[in-house]
Amino acid sequence: MNFTIDAGRLWDSLTVTARIGATGRGGLCRLALGEADREVRDWLRQAVEAIGCTVTVDEVGNMFALYPGRRPDLAPIAIGSHLDTQPTGGRFDGILGVLGGLEMLRTLHDRGHVTEAPLVLVDWANEEGARFAPAMLGSGVHAGVFDVAYAHGRTDADGVTFGAALERIGCRGLAGAGAFRLGALFELHIEQGPILEAEGQVIGIVTGVQGARWYDVRLTGASAHTGATPMAMRRNALLGAACLIEAVEAIAQDHAPGALAAVGRIECRPNSRNVVPGVVDLTVDLRHPDDRVLERMETALMTVIADAAASAGLDHGVDRIWDSPSVRFDPDCIAAVRAGAADAGFAGREIVSGAGHDAVYVARVAPTAMIFVPCRGGISHNEAESATPEHCAAGAQVLLNAVLRYDTRSHGGSPP
Repeated sequence: MNFTIDAGRLWDSLTVTARIGATGRGGLCRLALGEADREVRDWLRQAVEAIGCTVTVDEVGNMFALYPGRRPDLAPIAIGSHLDTQPTGGRFDGILGVLGGLEMLRTLHDRGHVTEAPLVLVDWANEEGARFAPAMLGSGVHAGVFDVAYAHGRTDADGVTFGAALERIGCRGLAGAGAFRLGALFELHIEQGPILEAEGQVIGIVTGVQGARWYDVRLTGASAHTGATPMAMRRNALLGAACLIEAVEAIAQDHAPGALAAVGRIECRPNSRNVVPGVVDLTVDLRHPDDRVLERMETALMTVIADAAASAGLDHGVDRIWDSPSVRFDPDCIAAVRAGAADAGFAGREIVSGAGHDAVYVARVAPTAMIFVPCRGGISHNEAESATPEHCAAGAQVLLNAVLRYDTRSHGGSPP
């Protein structure tokens, strides 16, 4: 493999797009289907059309930029990730996968190289789930995990539906969800964890993704005057929530190694200084590489929710809003990544992803693999998220090498 990506051009793309939705602390707030999301999508469209891509947007806002191959009869090999971010997100999560894919296509365009299969750069809609839960909604609809009506009906904190937000920014496409058939997917991403950096590794060869389940929990007691209600007569919803938060931490410890759990969001009402809280809504996130262990963690969660509610005299309700089983990626795609890393001079380190990605759902309908590069301190979903130009370039180079190897092995033709 003798094609080399332009590391400076890739970094310039990351720098330019980081101005769209920039926060005052060096991060990004580019929530799905907001104005900043529309702006960065427009930027991407212009960039891919400049190198001869044809852009298609489906009915849930997934964006596909098709780069022609010698054989249009073949399903395209996909590259990409997502451009939406957390409310106080970083400049690399998802974004590197899209812009690394763009740089790969630009490199092929510069060299006049045509692959056997077409290539397609994808921006999956609403990967983060920060505005519209659940996460990975666009790729989930593409893979048949969710239907279109479900996606369009999801609402944000202001009651705006996903479908209405699509219409508002002009990103509700005409293509049917899932109609854009993919031959394979390679997703480049920062690790979002500390392992590669700690071990001095540049490339993570991702073999799979751990399972994850999300829950919405409501604890209901009774609002009461703090100064006039005796302690023994209170039904303090926040007290029950405090017990539950501690118990969720214990679930992960009890199911180690590999278990992860956290309460990530909490809303207390009426949230007044001198009122005993009457209602608390909170979220729980459980994760494990083994779905059988994850099932046991869920059973434990149901028990501790009931116990925490009973201890404070509360009513309770729980809704599992997301279930993403663990995933093993395609062996041939993994082999292509491993070879692509070697071609670029990196040993690579096999790793299981702790975070969910669009590749999780796409793996249900197409062969899939991922490439990780380090991020400083393992920090992600944070304005402090950081990756070096050298590591970003290394990931994009391995992406290019892996896709070319996969195309040659799968469809013939001569390697460049």
